[in-house]
Amino acid sequence: MPLPRIRTISRQFVRIALGAMVMTVSNPASAADPIVGRASVVDGDTIDIGTVRVRFHGIDAPESWQRCKDVGGRDYRCGSEAASALDAWLAKSRPTRCEFVNWNRERMVGKCFRADGASVASWLVKNGYALDWPRYSKGAYASEQAAAKQARAGVWQGDFTVPWEARQARRSR
Repeated sequence: MPLPRIRTISRQFVRIALGAMVMTVSNPASAADPIVGRASVVDGDTIDIGTVRVRFHGIDAPESWQRCKDVGGRDYRCGSEAASALDAWLAKSRPTRCEFVNWNRERMVGKCFRADGASVASWLVKNGYALDWPRYSKGAYASEQAAAKQARAGVWQGDFTVPWEARQARRSR
């Protein structure tokens, strides 16, 4: 007689699991629902919050494979440095909240903020870890970029290729 009870529990479990999956798939992040949670850094301009990958709107950070030149002309992994700095900065004020802007290749593009209200994109650009990407930002981070350039912060300390051009050059090889 235990078999029917196991079968009943299994059916209930399957119904609950399927219902949860349908809700998740049919209701991805929308403009009305910000995503809030602990951010896991993917690279300098992308994080995961739970199962949602979020690309920061209007900026572009060096790729993890990308190398830049420091003030002394030495190569360094500027993309990895950007990701590490972002991870440390986000850890100081959790959780991270992202507001939906649009979808891009199966990931959300959003404007993200730390728990203290600080804009993630503004911080990245102001500290030279990312660039204002006028194609998408319409110059929203131009003043932060000018300040970073003047301070020779991050990538502005030496020579670098802008990330969108570095990706294009790598693809054409």
